Amino acid sequence: MVDSRGALAQDGRRAERLELRVPTTPTQLPAVRAMAGDLAIRMDYDLDAVEDLRLAVDEACATLAQIADGNAPLTVIFETTRAGLHIEAWVPTAQGTEVPRDGFGWAILATLVDAVDARRSTQADVPAGDGSDTPVGVIAMDKYLPGQRPTEVGSDAGQNLSVAR
Repeated sequence: MVDSRGALAQDGRRAERLELRVPTTPTQLPAVRAMAGDLAIRMDYDLDAVEDLRLAVDEACATLAQIADGNAPLTVIFETTRAGLHIEAWVPTAQGTEVPRDGFGWAILATLVDAVDARRSTQADVPAGDGSDTPVGVIAMDKYLPGQRPTEVGSDAGQNLSVAR
């Protein structure tokens, strides 16, 4: 489903939102990867960035498929803005289940996108959720277009700077 009636993005343009819900079976996860690649190509990312997004989405979906509660579907929300692509993927989980944030897969994921976060939440707090207090595991990531990285005034979060004297 595509929703172009969403809230205005920071740049004053409406973000377009695409919701994709698929089973967490290995045969269906490549569809999510393909959608990420298609959106990235349409947004004029370079070929390296397109492949980075495909791999990042693949890794996020595989991670979430491992913690999904039974046959619960994977929901992926793609939001396109002038700054880039924001992706939130989530699956219903058992109570207290944490999204893995360690290991080689997480390190690769963090390298492929500009920002990534994993957390527990509920369906009341995620996009396209059913409004219930059912627990979910969420991975959210951003990949910005060249020259469009938002700046946070007064924040050095995530920056590792060294100055030669």
